[in-house]
Amino acid sequence: MRQPVVIGNWKLNGSPASTEAWVSAVLSGMGALDAVEIGLCPPFVLIPTAVRQAAGSALQIGGQDCAEYLSGAYTGEVSADLLRAVGCHYVILGHSERRALFGETDAVIARKMVRALAAGLVPVLCVGETLAEREAGQMEAVVRQQLRAVVDVVGIQAFERSIIAYEPVWAIGTGVTATPDQAQAMHAFIRGLLAEYNPHVARMVRLQYGGSVKPDNAAQLFSQPDIDGGLIGGASLKAEEFLSICRAAADAR
Repeated sequence: MRQPVVIGNWKLNGSPASTEAWVSAVLSGMGALDAVEIGLCPPFVLIPTAVRQAAGSALQIGGQDCAEYLSGAYTGEVSADLLRAVGCHYVILGHSERRALFGETDAVIARKMVRALAAGLVPVLCVGETLAEREAGQMEAVVRQQLRAVVDVVGIQAFERSIIAYEPVWAIGTGVTATPDQAQAMHAFIRGLLAEYNPHVARMVRLQYGGSVKPDNAAQLFSQPDIDGGLIGGASLKAEEFLSICRAAADAR
């Protein structure tokens, strides 16, 4: 049985005070959620606050991105090794906003995966299609290309230590959510694609759904056989909403 994993992605939100309050509230509500792996990826400068507040607990902290470089003259970048050094467990890679707003290519994301894995981080690799790509019937081709570009570089065994988050771009921050059937179909497709490389890894890898997950739709999404939790955006900013989503993941298993 795959352990469900629910990770909050705060994007460019939060403050030191709100981070302390959020972590405290989530820790208070995690007692009955041992079956769920729970994490938070705040902005870079809030990571030390979150790590300090979560010390000694099961709450894992991560970064929202890392550099494709180990070190050097790359102003503004943060390396995977530095994230690990300050206490990170995860790093989100290939988020649709990084792809669309910052021009990250599949090749760049694959190189970041190499750095993250070498640093001992757990990559959360994001894949997904735009609305235009879905309407053109290209969603599987898009996701296949995004995944193969990474597998061909890091190898299928790397996904024993990785998480994949399917995030339909048309459902991120829009209030529109993929139906449970739509989400399950793509998660099953992803698992099937990985099975072409290694059936065991495909069975064991955890696949998250990301795209306007809320307390009122989490249970239906997480009850699908190939959905193992969620990468949560806006709903993760409020501790009680986030905990409700975590409870839905626990109940689904």
